Amino acid sequence: MSLIKSISGIRGTIGGKVNENLTPIDAVKFASAYGTWLKRKSNQENVTVILGRDARISGSMLSQLVSSTLVGTGIHVIDLGLSTTPTVELMVPYLKADGGIILTASHNPKEWNALKLLNEKGEFISGKDGEELLKIAENDDFDYVDVDHLGSYVENKEGIDYHIQQILELPLVDVDAIRNANFKVVLDAVNSTGGISVVPLLKKLGVEVVEMYCEPNGHFPHNPEPLEKNLTDIMRKVPEVKADLGIVVDPDVDRLALITEEGVMFGEEYTLVAVADYILSKTPSSTVSNLSSSRALRDVTQKYNQSYHASAVGEVNVVTLMKEVGAKIGGEGNGGIIYPELHYGRDSLVGIALFLTHLAQKQMTCGELRKTYPSYFMGKKKIDLSPEINTDDILEKLTLKYNHENLSTVDGLKIDFPMHWVHLRKSNTEPIIRIYTEASTQEEAERIADQMIQEIKELI
Repeated sequence: MSLIKSISGIRGTIGGKVNENLTPIDAVKFASAYGTWLKRKSNQENVTVILGRDARISGSMLSQLVSSTLVGTGIHVIDLGLSTTPTVELMVPYLKADGGIILTASHNPKEWNALKLLNEKGEFISGKDGEELLKIAENDDFDYVDVDHLGSYVENKEGIDYHIQQILELPLVDVDAIRNANFKVVLDAVNSTGGISVVPLLKKLGVEVVEMYCEPNGHFPHNPEPLEKNLTDIMRKVPEVKADLGIVVDPDVDRLALITEEGVMFGEEYTLVAVADYILSKTPSSTVSNLSSSRALRDVTQKYNQSYHASAVGEVNVVTLMKEVGAKIGGEGNGGIIYPELHYGRDSLVGIALFLTHLAQKQMTCGELRKTYPSYFMGKKKIDLSPEINTDDILEKLTLKYNHENLSTVDGLKIDFPMHWVHLRKSNTEPIIRIYTEASTQEEAERIADQMIQEIKELI
């Protein structure tokens, strides 16, 4: 199917041919590159890496390959086993480790898996570090140790408990308010590690949980990306059991989607908007999301007389800009909440605790809260191009054409019109341009995307 090597890790489908899919040899090669890079970077004898995985069927196999390879490079491995991406991110600094690897393909279907790579802060490695690592992999430039200097392997099952405890101790998580609200929640954990992390968090918060697909066996009952078209089961279930809301997480628990008491989507873009509204009401600051996220975050930020900033797409870019502007809340419009008071990583668990606090303090229903935010609608399309077409040339021509509008070329081309926006991004792996739009109605967002596709065709 495909193997995608990027600065943030390696991702592909299990089985098939070496260098074309994610095979055992590819996993060993990339783990070797990471171990070699980390040892050289830290320039010390004792190097420790935290390892964790979501519940994908291939996770156990990959975990054994990766951990054994790291031991062969002289690295000490602390294996959290079944875990979440944000849990691994938190445990790296807590256990004073030098890095971390999360085995997860996030929202991709079950045949996919990936190695996500962290630095000593528990944050995704930088572009520069990623380039160095890819060079090591391409050149087979690995450093393995002799028998007297092999690394060690231990298991640690404390990660999720520690993660939950850190959330409960956050000053802006009002445990009493949540308990007193007597919330009833339906949870869809897509048979991955949300079942062993979100359920205990909700129970500690005094929330009644109706569990759907909470067995971490890796057999996803539907496409695991938390989009409306994939969530019909929980959208029916919430009003059926008279729950206050529905909660959906992806397999590695870094994306959070919400369902109102009426069984309608709160809106994936609006998870961050609602949490930011709460955080800014208590601790005003700048906010950050990426260029393809909703204008609604900007509107809420301006309500508190604060400044909104847009980064290039990619979590590492959002985090970098958040640090630069001192943002106390940020993230990505796909339901990724980044709350630096806990850590710099997308985290559904802290997002749930903050959202429930906001809902409890507002004393509104989930649907009523959603109506307090401006409504925008997004279109997401793409145009396939033949390989000989220069996508940079097309974006340059459009930049000239719209130079009288508010433009950003930080990541592709974003054109901010007074009543809507268009964001054009070329793919790094295939000859396509992705087209994101936002407007006041869904029909308008789709129309603007189609119009932009037509303009691009005329330029070819």
